[in-house]
Amino acid sequence: MGKLLSLLSRDESHCCSSPRYDIFLDFENAAPTMTERDVYDDVQRVLLESEKILEEIQCYKGAGKEIREAIADPSRISQERAWRAVKPLVDKLLCCYNHSLKLQRVVPRLLGSLVGGAMSPTQHLEQQQALVKQFAEILEFVLKFDEYKMKTPAIQNDFSYYRRSVSRGGIINSDLPPGEEPHITAEVANRMSLFYAQATPMLKVLSEATSQFVNDNQQDLENTTETLSTMAKVCLRMLENPKLVAQFSREETSLLVLRVMVGLIILYDWVHPSGAFCRSSSVDVKGCVKFLQQQPPTKAEPLLNALRYTTKHLNHPSTPKNIKSLLAA
Repeated sequence: MGKLLSLLSRDESHCCSSPRYDIFLDFENAAPTMTERDVYDDVQRVLLESEKILEEIQCYKGAGKEIREAIADPSRISQERAWRAVKPLVDKLLCCYNHSLKLQRVVPRLLGSLVGGAMSPTQHLEQQQALVKQFAEILEFVLKFDEYKMKTPAIQNDFSYYRRSVSRGGIINSDLPPGEEPHITAEVANRMSLFYAQATPMLKVLSEATSQFVNDNQQDLENTTETLSTMAKVCLRMLENPKLVAQFSREETSLLVLRVMVGLIILYDWVHPSGAFCRSSSVDVKGCVKFLQQQPPTKAEPLLNALRYTTKHLNHPSTPKNIKSLLAA
């Protein structure tokens, strides 16, 4: 079940003190119990594809040179060269988009196991660590994918050229049997265009899937947001405690926990009606941001930027000035 040290332990000398989140969530080795197995296996099939998807987006080179040449010299030869360069890239973009649909399907199922029912949010964390680990891996994938996508403007340029080429027909349609459409239908192409037009497309998918889960299960709204905030506090406490960090067997686990903490804040901000930054929020945004600012810039800046630019309520009037100042670029 994982190396659970203690759950919401209190200072024994102060029986009424605030709870402390001294939990070790085993993000490295947590294994599913029999009751988790069905959901775990379903989610794991999607997660196994995530690494390949990240490689595709991280190594994406683009066809800018061929496209520029085809625009400058619209001869058949240059257009064919551009098409041969763009089509396999669009196939990769289609794979990434299809993966987002798979995430959209499994996230509500995962949340359905992690919130609500007879157990409290803290009991879910204690007894379902394998599913918590999977949720953390989804959050990490989402933040990584969107970070790579934001650094790759060629994606939208390539896809725009692809759509223009398909709409013009010519070379593309001459290779198709009579009556057959291009390998990506117009409807799917429209959806892909909307997906890649987002600054953080995977985060939008995750936020919408979580919001839809809450809308479909209104009785679990409080449990869902409490689970997100509790998990964020646990991540911060793990990172602040050298004894807990020392239990990581891999160096990259610390960065995973850091990303997950930020992802949880962002998701909470999108799902909770009042967001993560207002005074009544149960998320320790100030503590999380201060901890981030103590990290090396290469680790901290992408995550601080995610909080600055992908949250919903940061610039809302209800956000205290000290929080806005803390996150000022």
